[in-house]
Amino acid sequence: MEVQGRIKVIGETQTFGSNGFRKREVVVTTEEQYPQHISIEFIQDKTDLLNSYQVGQQVKVGINLRGREWVNPQGETKYFNSVQGWRIEAVQSEPASENMPPVPPAEAFEPAGDLNEEDHDDLPF
Repeated sequence: MEVQGRIKVIGETQTFGSNGFRKREVVVTTEEQYPQHISIEFIQDKTDLLNSYQVGQQVKVGINLRGREWVNPQGETKYFNSVQGWRIEAVQSEPASENMPPVPPAEAFEPAGDLNEEDHDDLPF
């Protein structure tokens, strides 16, 4: 799965426990009718992928959805979801005319010469 949008926040790398588990979060705001602020976590060596990105940059993030079950001390079962990133790439803003053929400069066109009002075609439109 992928999420595309603009980076709103890039968090600092956090280290947990004696085993050195690392986590870093980024918030990506989608650009749609109802923008969503999606928090995506990168873990372990993937935290370094965020080093070359900055707030405001347009990105596409490869994600996995993760779900966990946890039973609290009172015996109640709780469920937690997380969005985990594994790839991130910059998205270039593409001009709308990129797929259009090039337009020749105005001086490449010559004005029509002898136009006569009586010369007309019989097209119905």
